[in-house]
Amino acid sequence: MDSVNIRHYFFYLATLVVIIAGLKVASEIVVILFLAIFISSIFSTLLRYLERKHIPRAISYVLVISIFVLLSLLLAYIVNISLKNFILNLPQYEKQLQGLVVQIIALGESYGVVVDKNMILDALNFSSFFGFTTNIIGSIGTFLSKFLLIVIGIAFILAESKSFEKKLKVIFKQKRKELEHFKEFSHNIQKYFLVKTTTSFLTGFIIAICLIFFQVDYPVLWGVIAMLFNFVPVVGSIIAAIPAVLLSLVSLDLNTTIALIVFYVVINISISNIIEPKLMGKELGLSPLVIFFSLILWGWVLGIVGMFLAVPITMTLKIAFSTNTSTQWIAVLMSDISHKRERKV
Repeated sequence: MDSVNIRHYFFYLATLVVIIAGLKVASEIVVILFLAIFISSIFSTLLRYLERKHIPRAISYVLVISIFVLLSLLLAYIVNISLKNFILNLPQYEKQLQGLVVQIIALGESYGVVVDKNMILDALNFSSFFGFTTNIIGSIGTFLSKFLLIVIGIAFILAESKSFEKKLKVIFKQKRKELEHFKEFSHNIQKYFLVKTTTSFLTGFIIAICLIFFQVDYPVLWGVIAMLFNFVPVVGSIIAAIPAVLLSLVSLDLNTTIALIVFYVVINISISNIIEPKLMGKELGLSPLVIFFSLILWGWVLGIVGMFLAVPITMTLKIAFSTNTSTQWIAVLMSDISHKRERKV
């Protein structure tokens, strides 16, 4: 590498740091913008479908916005009611969990394992076992407080969708390759969100039914949490399972809890590793390592909403890098090419 290229890379690195710092500072505005863009990419498919059925665009537009608003308000209502009841009973669950730990300590002492019970009880913060759930829902509540701005953003984006396509054709009039890349990006984003939304709803619905069967308290709340956290790859399903499993442990018996854990594992593996890849295909093509670190980065920059948007944002960057010959090597580093190599071998 010559000195000119080195200076260029340092310049790009410095620019990247400045951009990330700017996104961090303006995270409240950026979150609204990103959510409006990505939610619009989902409902634009429904809008086009209604137009293909010869429904007037104005009626289709109002219908799509109404569906989004009603679904969001219904979700907020269900979470709010369940969460209030859960918080009221939280001290009781904490006492039950503390009693369970005391029983485990007593069982260990019967086998000759001597431990300081008071030290363990002081070290364990029982509020944290359930408290993080309220913090997570609180973050979702903050998002809902900006609901009106997001709805307005979605409304304007969907209204501009037709003219935006014409603008792109004018911009990329002499650059067909760039236009094809942009269409590929738009198609992949829409497909990702449509598939992920469908599988997330399926995950939450099945888990809620299982929790009702096992008679775990607040099955709808845990089903909604499982649905939302299915958008967070790698760790989302684990985080979503913790509250329901702990609640089962303190209010039911050990055998039921073990069976519930098995059901959680089977449901998440079946949907995430079997159904999703078949529906989504290999368009996503991101390395698992890149997905993991993107969760950390975007979670830090944009908060909990950044974790939900980590994959589509990172995918956007990957496609952007692949459009330029000088940055294609970055896109290759971000890609998951292990399956391709295995087939070649």
